[in-house]
Amino acid sequence: MSSILKWSVLLSLWAMLAFYLGFSLMLSTLVVLGLYLATGGYKFAWIVINTLPRDLKALKVLITLKLKTRQYIKDGTTIPKLFTKTAKKYPNKDCILFEKERWTFQEVESYTNKIANYFTELGYKKGDVVAVFMENRPEYICLWLGLSKIGVVAALVNYNLRNQALEHSIKAADARAIIFSSELQGAVTEILSSIPRNVRHFCLGSVVANNFMATHLNSCLERAADYPPPTVKVGFTEKLFYVYTSGTTGLPKAAIISHSRFHYMASAVRQFLNITSADVLYDCLPLYHTAGGVVGAGQMILGGTTLVIRKKFSASRFWDDCIEYGCTAGQYIGEICRYLLAQPIRPNENKHKVRVMFGNGLKPQIWPEFQKRFGVQQMGEFYGATEGNCNTINPDNTVGAVGFTTRLVPSLYPITLIKVDERTGEHIRDRQGVCIKAKPGEAGELVGRIVKGDALREFDGYVSRQATDKKVCHNVFKDGDTAFLTGDILVMDDFGYFYFRDRTGDTFRWKGENVSTSEVEAVISNIVKLNDAVVYGVEVPGAEGRAGMAAIVDENDNLDLRNLTTQLQQSLPPYARPLFLRLMKEVDTTGTFKLKKVDLRKEGYNPSQVKDRLYFYDSKALQYSPITPAAYSDICSGKIRF
Repeated sequence: MSSILKWSVLLSLWAMLAFYLGFSLMLSTLVVLGLYLATGGYKFAWIVINTLPRDLKALKVLITLKLKTRQYIKDGTTIPKLFTKTAKKYPNKDCILFEKERWTFQEVESYTNKIANYFTELGYKKGDVVAVFMENRPEYICLWLGLSKIGVVAALVNYNLRNQALEHSIKAADARAIIFSSELQGAVTEILSSIPRNVRHFCLGSVVANNFMATHLNSCLERAADYPPPTVKVGFTEKLFYVYTSGTTGLPKAAIISHSRFHYMASAVRQFLNITSADVLYDCLPLYHTAGGVVGAGQMILGGTTLVIRKKFSASRFWDDCIEYGCTAGQYIGEICRYLLAQPIRPNENKHKVRVMFGNGLKPQIWPEFQKRFGVQQMGEFYGATEGNCNTINPDNTVGAVGFTTRLVPSLYPITLIKVDERTGEHIRDRQGVCIKAKPGEAGELVGRIVKGDALREFDGYVSRQATDKKVCHNVFKDGDTAFLTGDILVMDDFGYFYFRDRTGDTFRWKGENVSTSEVEAVISNIVKLNDAVVYGVEVPGAEGRAGMAAIVDENDNLDLRNLTTQLQQSLPPYARPLFLRLMKEVDTTGTFKLKKVDLRKEGYNPSQVKDRLYFYDSKALQYSPITPAAYSDICSGKIRF
């Protein structure tokens, strides 16, 4: 370590200590600045001045979470116990608002007790798994919360799944029962013959045709006792429920969410963004996913924030709902912000009280426009894989940043970027076999060091051991250690802010250059008036690397190809411009509004296999021309070259 760097670290720690001991931030900064300049650390001094307030707040949050986690592990605290405390503190306060329903905290507490007592009477015990398969509704949160009171683990199944994917999700969790809503009975009926016979079925909602002896849960819970259920010893680091990956590739995998992980994710967002019990949070996201079901619902469970939920996201109703319920905070994920911007301007879209929105997937190209149009003061973009230990957040509205790490004392929060060979996907290592950290401005895969025994640094992984092992990398920071692999390529700037670049495997190489699909998607989306656009690399016979192809939604067949060509030439370097286009009526998304591209990549640009309109960039005509069978043959034979 150089002398300047040693000075930097030592003085940074001194500044943090001085700040907490009561010295003014200005005095601490002036002392640090003077000493840094005296030792020649000009650049590092500038970094300290700009990041010290942010890092001090992060240090405070981290210390608070560690102390609470240690206390909760010692006391045997669980998420349902924390909710019981919240309900006692705010018994008559609105807890969940849904359509015309209003549930108070005491009503939710009583209902979860009924669930716990009823399933206890049926013989369900700690460690059993029950699949919950229903659309958003107040009972959804109550079900997993009530089951957790007796140590039963809920598997939160995506309500969009059908047939093989649904069957797989239930079997992968080894569920003893399925609780489904009446509107989804058809989906359950389709897989009955494939589900083990000992799996019980419970239907919540209106009574419907009962062809397979499903128990009507509503009437059973009405008769159940609402006093606290028998005490079951559950540790703070044990399983709370399962959340499934969104299935952008392959079948969904069940990720383990422990009580400690739930607390950590929800509390960190709460503290960084100053969410309080006085807030009303608009959560229009799927409750089976981490963003809506953990980060969103967690504000209600841990801190008494009123939660507003919808069956499904509606772009046209978003701001009307926020006004109707008096929301002061909101959530987004994936492409939601773009969908809101694509809506026609309405007179009341600025009459809401939403001061902060948080989530992930907000593209930097539309970030300022979104805030300006809708008047939201702060966007809390965060990064966090469902199953990972690399959660980070952008707490100060830095446009484009998905989070940060401290540059002053990096070991305080051991997440970093490691270099990856973007052609092979392999991690680049030094002579000692340890991964090489990416420097500021260099792209790298985000990883988080796994620390056994540290609830904040553990990797709980998946139900499947094989799937868990695939996400662990060895010898990352030093020989013998392990780290969680996010699978995401990010770039860090000099101040420690992270910026999303792409998924590993999504970045492709063409003409000797690496092309980020997410960046090209954002450019195209702006050109085509915020319509969906998916970019991926496809093979061209005889050419090295992969050529860019874009699938664009053109529902009314009115895409102006000439304008698209002109705008792409102005906005992108030649190697990044898509050589192939596929114009579609719609494009599939996951339940969390992520655009699917795996199937599109497989289908390529063969007109005999793809029924959508296909085009290739004709360099002679300087325009996109249709891919006919003859043109496709010429491309494959090399007569048409790129």
